[in-house]
Amino acid sequence: MTVLDRRSAADLGRRSATAIAAAVNDGRTTAVEVAEETLARVIAYDAIQPQIWISRATREDLLAAARAIDARVAAGEDLPLAGVPFAVKDNIDVAGFETTAACPAFAYRPETSSDVIERLTAAGALCVGKTNLDQFATGLVGTRSPYGIPRNAYNLAYVSGGSSSGSSVAVAAGLVAFALGTDTAGSGRVPAAFNHLIGFKPSKGRWSTRGLVPACRTLDCITVFTDDTTDARLVDQVVAGFDPADAYSKPLADRPRGHARIGVPRRDQRNWFGDAESEFLYDRALERLATLGEIVEIDLAPFQEAALLLYGGPWVAERTAAMADILANDPDAIDPTVRTVVEPGADVGAVALFNGIYRLADLKRHADTLWTSVDMFAFPTTGTAYRVAELAAAPVALNSNLGFYTNFVNLLDMAALAVPAGIRANATGFGITLIGPADSDRALLDTANAYLSAADLPSLPTLDLEGKMQTVKLAVVGAHLKDMPLHWQLTSREATFVGAYETAPSYKLYAMADSVPPKPALVHSEDGSSIAVEVYELGVAEFGSFVVEVPAPLAIGTVTLADGSSVKGFVAEPRAMTGAEDITGLGGWRAYIASRA
Repeated sequence: MTVLDRRSAADLGRRSATAIAAAVNDGRTTAVEVAEETLARVIAYDAIQPQIWISRATREDLLAAARAIDARVAAGEDLPLAGVPFAVKDNIDVAGFETTAACPAFAYRPETSSDVIERLTAAGALCVGKTNLDQFATGLVGTRSPYGIPRNAYNLAYVSGGSSSGSSVAVAAGLVAFALGTDTAGSGRVPAAFNHLIGFKPSKGRWSTRGLVPACRTLDCITVFTDDTTDARLVDQVVAGFDPADAYSKPLADRPRGHARIGVPRRDQRNWFGDAESEFLYDRALERLATLGEIVEIDLAPFQEAALLLYGGPWVAERTAAMADILANDPDAIDPTVRTVVEPGADVGAVALFNGIYRLADLKRHADTLWTSVDMFAFPTTGTAYRVAELAAAPVALNSNLGFYTNFVNLLDMAALAVPAGIRANATGFGITLIGPADSDRALLDTANAYLSAADLPSLPTLDLEGKMQTVKLAVVGAHLKDMPLHWQLTSREATFVGAYETAPSYKLYAMADSVPPKPALVHSEDGSSIAVEVYELGVAEFGSFVVEVPAPLAIGTVTLADGSSVKGFVAEPRAMTGAEDITGLGGWRAYIASRA
C-alpha cells in the first residue's frame, strides 16, 4: 500500500515548516518522502475542496524538485526550508506556472519567479502550486473567483476570508506547511483569523513585491500564513531583504520591542455588526493581553477616516490603474463585483488624488504621534464572520464590514500580525491583530509568542469534511428544563444537552400568573442575580420551528451567561410581570417548583 492509498481527508493535520526542515537536514526523512506525503494530502483534500487550487505542480515535477533538494543536503548544504512544501497565491509569479490573478483572460506565463519565490526555493522549499483568490486580490471574502469559492476549512458554510482564500485553506487543512498571500487592505489577515492561523503582514518594503500582480502598488505586501509564529519568523528570515529591482523595497530594519503599552479601540467605537460572540472573545483576549502590559484605549476615528480613502477615496484609482488594460479591452472577463469596485477609479481626478495624499499625510502624522504613548495596537481582526450565502446576497456591504479593522494599516505604513484568539460556536476562528509602526515586525512576533502562551486557547476544531449542520445554543430556564412539562419540545427536535449554567448576575426571575403549565419570565435587571439555566444545542431549522411555538408574552432573545458568553434564550415582554411573583432569590425554576411541593 502506498502513502497515497493510506492518506485520507479524515486524518489531515497541521504541518510545521521548522520540523520538516530539521528532519530533512538531519536525515530523519527526505524531501522526496515529504513530497509524497504532500501529494497524498492534496489528493485526499481534493474530495472536499479542489477549488482552493488554480494550478498545481505535476507529480513528476514535484518529485524532481524534491530529489534536487535531497542532493543538495547530501552534498552538505544546511537548507533553512529543506523539503518544506508551500503554496503560492496566484497573483505572485512562479516560473513554470501561469499567473492568472483568478482571471483566465488575464493569464500569462512568467519567464522568471518573483523575488520571494527565488529566495524560498534557494532555501530548499517545495512549491506545490498556485492557490485561488478573490479576483485581482479585490475582496476580503474569497467568493469572487471563476475558479470556485474556497470555503472555511472548519465550517464549509462560511467564507474562508480573502483575498488570499486558497492559501489560508491550504495551510489550515494541512496540505502545506506555509502559504504566501498578499495584503493591501487585510487580505493576509482576515483569512488567517477565520481559519485559526497566523497571518504575518510585514512592513511595506520588507519583502520584495517584484513579480506580484499589483492591486495598489504603493500599498501591496506579500504575506505568509503559518500554523505558528516560529514558522512565520523562519519564512521572514528567508525572504526579508532589500531588492534593488523593486522600486518600493527598502533596507531591512528592526525596531526593538517596546514596553507593551497596548492600544485598543474605545469601547464605544468597537463595531461587532451584531456579533456578541466576537465581542466576548475580544474582551477575553484583552484580559490575557493585560497580563503582558498596559491596555490603553485610543480614538479609532482617524484610522477609520484613513480607511475610507482606500475604497471610498482616490486610492481606488490605483486599483483601476493596475487593471486598466483588461478594463478597457475585456471588461466582461472581470468578476461583476470586482468591476463594480474598481470602475469608479477611472473618474478620480488629479485634484482629488492630491487632496487625498495631503489628508493621508495628516492622518499618518497623527498615527505616528500615538507611538509615543503606545507600543502597538491590538485590534479585532474582524468584527464578525459571514456565510457564503450571505455574501452572495450583499457582496459589497458585508465585504466592507470585514475590513473595518484592517483597511487603514497599509495606508499608514504599519506592520501587522494576525493571531488566533478564540473559536466561535460555529467552529470559525476569531482573531486579533497586533499592529505596530513600520519595522516592528520582529517585536510583534515576540509579543504574539507571549500572548499565545498566556491565552490558553482551546484545541482546534476538526476540519469540516462534509458540511457541518448549522446549530444554535439555547438557554432554557423553566418548563423546558429536563423532566419539566415542556422538555419534550426539545427532545422531539433532537436537541443536545450542552450543560447546566448560570446567567450573568443581571437577571430577575418571575413566576408568571395563570400560566399553564407554570412558566417563569426571565427579565434583565441591573440589580439582578445569577439564575440557573440549562443550555441545549439544536439545528437551525429545528430552532426556527421551536421559536414559532413560543407563546406570548415570552420570546426568544439573547441571554448572557456568567462567563460573559451569550446564547439564545427565553426573555419576556413587560406584560409578563402582571401579577407575577418575584422568585429571583430562589436562584432558579427548579428551586421554585420544589418550594411549592
